[in-house]
Amino acid sequence: MHSSPIAALCPAAAETRMPVPFTHPYPHPTLRTNPEPHPRPYLRPKGRSGRGLSLSFTLPGDIRSAFIGRTVVAAALEAHGLTPYVWPATHVVDELVAVTARMSPGKELYVSLRHRDDAVRLLVWDQHPHHADPDMATLCETRRRRALWLLSAVVDDWGGEWGAGEADPPQRGTKSWVRLPR
Repeated sequence: MHSSPIAALCPAAAETRMPVPFTHPYPHPTLRTNPEPHPRPYLRPKGRSGRGLSLSFTLPGDIRSAFIGRTVVAAALEAHGLTPYVWPATHVVDELVAVTARMSPGKELYVSLRHRDDAVRLLVWDQHPHHADPDMATLCETRRRRALWLLSAVVDDWGGEWGAGEADPPQRGTKSWVRLPR
């Protein structure tokens, strides 16, 4: 085990040793024994909205997961004919995943993307526990909000809203959410 060169935002998380960062699960394409390309995820084609876009996935607690989050969100929005949302939503998921990964390094993140009532809703849940010490809780919340300054600017520019709070029991951790209206 070793420490990551990127510091954790939470002082309590910074004191713990971090796991070895994840590596890509597939070897480089030239090293694969199976020449088949990676399977593409199934996305409902345009024109068949059904109940609308509803997508959830889990990512490793590593800042490099932000790239995966951006890619998945962009593909899902484009597949559902929601191209105008791609720019703000990819910036939002990028910031949320990168910051939440630094709040609880090495722990999985849950991402949810929904399109309902003419708005895109993004939720990122991390496993960062609520601190019993009020000073530590305030420090963590302040650091999280400061780190999300770019997200705040994008959401404000788009006319949306965002927030973060403790997850409802029985879950533990923090849920950060964004709503982007049309």
